[in-house]
Amino acid sequence: MAGTADKTETSVPTLTERARIDGAPAKASLAADGTLRWISGDGGERCLALESEGLGLDVVGRRITIRAFVGALKGLSSCGGRGGAGKRVRRDHVLEMPTEELASRWSDRMRAYFDSLGRPKRLLIIINPFGGNKSALKIFDTEIKPLLADADVLYTLKETKYQLHAQEIVNTMDLLKYDGIVCVSGDGVLVEVVNGLLHREDWDTAIQVPLGVIPAGTGNGMAKSLLDAAGEFYSVSNATFSIIRGYRRTLDVVTISQEKTKFFSVLMLTWGLVADIDIESEKYRWMGSARLDFYSLLRIINLRKYHGHVQFVPAPGYEAYGEPINQTNCCSSNTVLYKDDQGDEANVRPCGYQGPAVSLDGCEWRSIDGPFISVWINNVPWAGEDIMPAPNAKFSDGYLDAVIIKECPKSALLSLMLKMSDGSYCKSPHVVYLKVKAFRLEPGKQVGHPTKGGIIDSDGEVIARGDDVHCEDQQQNLMAYGPPIQMTVDQGLATIFSPR
Repeated sequence: MAGTADKTETSVPTLTERARIDGAPAKASLAADGTLRWISGDGGERCLALESEGLGLDVVGRRITIRAFVGALKGLSSCGGRGGAGKRVRRDHVLEMPTEELASRWSDRMRAYFDSLGRPKRLLIIINPFGGNKSALKIFDTEIKPLLADADVLYTLKETKYQLHAQEIVNTMDLLKYDGIVCVSGDGVLVEVVNGLLHREDWDTAIQVPLGVIPAGTGNGMAKSLLDAAGEFYSVSNATFSIIRGYRRTLDVVTISQEKTKFFSVLMLTWGLVADIDIESEKYRWMGSARLDFYSLLRIINLRKYHGHVQFVPAPGYEAYGEPINQTNCCSSNTVLYKDDQGDEANVRPCGYQGPAVSLDGCEWRSIDGPFISVWINNVPWAGEDIMPAPNAKFSDGYLDAVIIKECPKSALLSLMLKMSDGSYCKSPHVVYLKVKAFRLEPGKQVGHPTKGGIIDSDGEVIARGDDVHCEDQQQNLMAYGPPIQMTVDQGLATIFSPR
């Protein structure tokens, strides 16, 4: 879905004129679809597509300066093909028209075309200055801010100062002031924003505000997934330009629930090996990105397995996985019970978004028993810029991609970890890969260690922990370790800026 008008309007005539372009005499034409073409003195045809390469323009007298963002390898003597499939660079093209009247006519046509694209004009930008290697502010000043200025995009900048600050910001923001919310960070701020919008009383309106993500943190799975799906080069500038262009696509939102406790996810949930590596390696953060490789090797050498049980509603074509079970009472309600100040049970009332308003009663549930090495549930293909756990995941297909490993020799497991950069590890006979409509996890203790449980990690945050050593921290976790945790999908609930 794109935020653009119909650019194939044939009633708009093509403008043609002899002018000077980039200092050389040329015959120029401006088509209704926003394509500027010119033939230079050497006979070579060149072009600039305003929709896919244009940022904005300036007019001074007879001179029109078009601010563009084009493919770095785009041939100067060729026209055609996608200019942005690789790395992009800023480039200005200067048109010097014969008269100021012609310059006004051409610039008016270009501005009208830009206006027809439905690009965002006002953005709320939330930046996490502490994420990754604490370079988000520098990235904003050097790479993001100049592009926004060139595209005449106004913005309000908010810096997060503590955990869940982004959630608080969007929970009280005036939705009418902005055309979108952009997160300059890893995936954590995006997740906070989604939860903040869905906890609003007007959540059904709030969640329709387009969201954008520009990678400036440790985990940049959503930005990588969006750019990769469109065949775009992964970079801060390309992510920024995809927001400027204003294209949108819908995004599934996952409700992770345990009794009345809910958390809204857009990326993944992990338990077992991957969660242990992600969370426990934090103590080696001084090693930089090498900490994950180092701790992965350490965890494989000292491999853990966890007792447990998983249940799921398989997507069509995946009904053969697991064993059938009799499952009832799996629906999600739109209401919750609350208590008044006197502690008496009061009426039932809506309280923000309560999860998908669909019942799973009557669905065929299936199950797989542990022990497990790893359980990894994904909403998008990439978990980070170089980790692809779910190559078949789609943004709004209404399903989650489950990756389950039960038995695997350590040597084969190490090989699998090395193949996660392109998703080819899923072809291993040791990996169960399936799509599910709903998923339920009942985590158990570590095999051989009845007092030690695992970590349940959703979108980079620990939501439950089963190690008795950390029992004093249990109240800080969102959910308890042991009781079932259920994941249900609301297809296309959110909207996100996309390269195409």
